[in-house]
Amino acid sequence: MSICKGPLKPVLLAALSLLLWPAWALAQQEGTNFRTLSPPQPTENPGKIEVTEFFSYACPHCNEFYPLLTAWLAKQKKDVVLRRVPVGYERPPWIALQHAYYALESDGDLPKLDAALFSAIHQQQRRLFDEQSLADWVGANGGDSAKFASAFSSFGVNSQVAQADKMSDDYGVAGVPTMAVDGKYVALGDTHEQILANVDALVAKARAQHPTAGAASKPK
Repeated sequence: MSICKGPLKPVLLAALSLLLWPAWALAQQEGTNFRTLSPPQPTENPGKIEVTEFFSYACPHCNEFYPLLTAWLAKQKKDVVLRRVPVGYERPPWIALQHAYYALESDGDLPKLDAALFSAIHQQQRRLFDEQSLADWVGANGGDSAKFASAFSSFGVNSQVAQADKMSDDYGVAGVPTMAVDGKYVALGDTHEQILANVDALVAKARAQHPTAGAASKPK
């Protein structure tokens, strides 16, 4: 599977003995279907199975992945929550889009403009890589450009971007899209579909490990 790559950074791979695994998990191979995070990372939703997507609006592979992820999320049970983390990789256009994601989230326009921003960049070939062009685009597409501009470089958004960069390092995210499960595992695969299938297996594994396992059995 093609991904948008960031700078190469060392990733620690934890070794797990197959003897410790339940029988239903034996088909999942460390290093082939997933890698284990060491140490495990904290999650925002400890009562849920948190699935994290690392992405960038500027990444063409993330653009291709977006509709598949949206369809996948619609089928999940109530105990699964998706957390999305934009990466910057020290590239100014990508950093601007990190700010855009959190600014849209803070002003309430993200649900309306999320897919549209992917489309504007990849289908319409719009160069929305700085604050002014992004604010103008938000205003022209039904968003609040004033609120967006106010949030873009605010303390809150700057803090979220810094946290996203740290998470990307802590998870060893060398390219996007990357999917992680419950702060413990990163799904691998050669195609987007394989990655989501491995996410499903890791969600089942995490569900069995959760103290509330089986409490939520109905789709959203």
